[in-house]
Amino acid sequence: EALMCRHRRLEGTPSDVAPILWQHGALARLKKGEKIDELLHGGYSTISLGYAGLCECVRYMTGKSHTDPTATPFALEVMQHMNDVCAKWKEEQNVDFSLYGTPLESTTYKFAKCLQKRFGIIHGVTDRNYITNSYHVHVTEEIDAFDKLKFESQFQKLSPGGAISYVEVPNMQDNLEAVLAVMKYIYENIMYAELNTKSDYCQECGYSGEIQIVTDEHNKLVWECPNCGNRNQDKMNVARRTCGYIGTQFWNQGRTQEIKERVLHL
Repeated sequence: EALMCRHRRLEGTPSDVAPILWQHGALARLKKGEKIDELLHGGYSTISLGYAGLCECVRYMTGKSHTDPTATPFALEVMQHMNDVCAKWKEEQNVDFSLYGTPLESTTYKFAKCLQKRFGIIHGVTDRNYITNSYHVHVTEEIDAFDKLKFESQFQKLSPGGAISYVEVPNMQDNLEAVLAVMKYIYENIMYAELNTKSDYCQECGYSGEIQIVTDEHNKLVWECPNCGNRNQDKMNVARRTCGYIGTQFWNQGRTQEIKERVLHL
């Protein structure tokens, strides 16, 4: 109902709001003043049902990681059920619903806090200040890059509205052969994946490498240069991938904890 509420808000929109899109051929060739309503139904537009925390869901229901061969079938069953619901809604509403592996960005912290408030602290499920993105393997789980990509590829097939996988790698400037090997494996085995590395710079001392995340005297996670101890965020450049993009902004405590706990896959 929440998704349809947003969809209905578009009804009655005139093509004049974006002539390039609606009148000049980018999306359609409607007349001036003509409403876009006919393009909101019949499969022309899509609505994404976002999901996150498959990892935590399976952990709670089975007591195991969804990478465990005995738990993977349940994880796939959950995904298939959500796809079946989207298909049912599509039939009922004549609108194309699709399942979207949500990257969450800052919402990971909000969701984690809401779950803690509602269900309390459950080991391996709600005991962190973040929720795992979409179908991803938990960021703390030790798994090599190739196994991770192979495992997650089966879930991408069940995320037709959008999906992306990542592998965390160290500085690969002197090992381009390994980079090419991973890229080739991605090309041959999975729909969409990227490599994450760390490229930070301290403006105070000139250190170039990985700016660390430490806990300060107020039990808050902060960024600190390992060379000079600088904690002034205005005096450092930190680049990390979140929500599909490599950003240089800073993040809330939940996402920062998730970044801190990421293990390398190569």
